[in-house]
Amino acid sequence: MPRKKKVFVLDTNVILHDSSCLHQFEHHDIVIPITVMEELDQFKKGNQALNFHAREFVRELDALSADHIFNGGVKLGPKQGKVSIVLERDFHAELDGSFSPSKPDHHILNVAYYVAKENESRDVILVTKDVNLRLKAKAIGLVAQDYKTDQVKDLAALYTGYRTEENISSEIIQQMYQAPFEFAPQEHPFPEPMLPNEFVILRNGKSSALGSYDVGRETIHRVDKVDAYGIVPRNAEQIFALNALMNPEIQLVTVSGKAGTGKTLLALAAALSKRRFYRQIYMARPVVPLSNKDIGYLPGDIHSKLDPYMQPLYDNLSVIQNQYQESDDKNQRITQFLTEEKLVISPLAYIRGRSLVKVFFIVDEAQNLTPHEVKTIITRAGEGTKIVFTGDIFQIDHPYLDSQSNGLSYLIEKMKGQSLYAHVNLTKGERSDLAELATNLL
Repeated sequence: MPRKKKVFVLDTNVILHDSSCLHQFEHHDIVIPITVMEELDQFKKGNQALNFHAREFVRELDALSADHIFNGGVKLGPKQGKVSIVLERDFHAELDGSFSPSKPDHHILNVAYYVAKENESRDVILVTKDVNLRLKAKAIGLVAQDYKTDQVKDLAALYTGYRTEENISSEIIQQMYQAPFEFAPQEHPFPEPMLPNEFVILRNGKSSALGSYDVGRETIHRVDKVDAYGIVPRNAEQIFALNALMNPEIQLVTVSGKAGTGKTLLALAAALSKRRFYRQIYMARPVVPLSNKDIGYLPGDIHSKLDPYMQPLYDNLSVIQNQYQESDDKNQRITQFLTEEKLVISPLAYIRGRSLVKVFFIVDEAQNLTPHEVKTIITRAGEGTKIVFTGDIFQIDHPYLDSQSNGLSYLIEKMKGQSLYAHVNLTKGERSDLAELATNLL
C-alpha cells in the first residue's frame, strides 16, 4: 500500500540552512509561501553562506519554474513530490486576533494554516528552525517540526575518539613500553573493533599505557606525552588531542569539549610546533553577533567591530607566547609570524576565495557553523593542508542551530572511521579549579 503523501510548508530559515532541502522530503509535496520568496530576496547579495543558499535555491526554482508552480505545483523528479509557491492570503479569522500581520513569520504561519484547512485529509507540517514559530504553530493546532535531515540522531552515542580497555594483560602493557612499542589488537580482540586513529587507554590495575590504532599496519602503537611550543598536555585526553594535531598523516581533526579544556590552545600550540611544514597558520572563527544583531551596530571601523570576536584567539596566542621571556627567540618568532602574516587570525567569512594550500587551518567555535559551511571549508583544502575544527557542541550561539544540528556534531558523526580523520572529546577542565567548578555547577 503506497504511503500517504504529506505536505511540508517550508520556512525561510530552512532554505538558508540547506539550499538542497527540496530533495530531502522523498515523495511528499512541498509548499513555499510567497513571503519566503520575499525574504530570500533580501539575502541574494553577499558572500556569506546564507547568501549562497538563497541564490542557489532561487536558481533551482527558476529552472523548475513553469507557470503552474503557482497553480498545482511542479514535479521535482522521479519518486519525488511537487513543489508549489502559494501567494499571500487574507489573515485567517482564527489567527487575526492573536498574530500581528506586521511580522513575516505570521504570514508564513497564515499560509500554513490555510494549507492545513484545505488539505484536512493529509498531514500538513510546518518545517522551521525557529523554536518560537514552532510553538506558535502548535498553539493553533498546526503540526510543526525542525528540519532534521542533517541532524545527529543520537547525541549520547556521539563518537568521543577514544576508549578505555580494562583488564588488559600485563604482558601487553609491558610490550607497549618495549620496541617496537605496539601490539596487534587482532591477537587480543577488544569487545568492539578499533576505528582508524582511535585512541585507547589500556589498563591493568595501576599499570596503563596510551595507544592509537594505525589502520594501515593494523597495530596499536604507544602514544607519548610531548610538549608543543612550551604547552604540555595535562591529562590523557589532551595527550591524545596533541598527538592527532601533530600527526602529519591526519589531515582533518576535530577537538570538542566544554570551556577550559584546552581545545584552541592545543590546536594553536601544535600549529606553531609544526610551522615549518606549512606555508601559513590560519586561525578563524565564525562571527555570530550577540542577540543576532549585525556587527554594523558596533562603533568604529571594520577592525574595531571584529576585534571583540577575535580576541579569544589572541588570548590563547598570548598564553603560548608568555611561556617564554620577551628576549627568547620563540617569543619573538610569534610576533614575527604575525607581522609577516605567516600566522593570520581572521573572521571565517574572510577565507572566501582563498586557496588553502599547505596551510594549518584552525576553525574555532565550529559549533556555530552549519553542516554545509563545514563541508564548504573542507572542500577548499588543497595539497598539504591540515584542517582542525574546535568547539563545544553544547554552547551554541547561532539562533537556528542546536547540539544535534550544528556542523561540528554532523562532522564528527559522518567522518568517524575515516583514515584521514581523528577526533578527541575533552572533558577535563584545565583552566583553573574555580573555572571547572563554575562550568560544572552554574
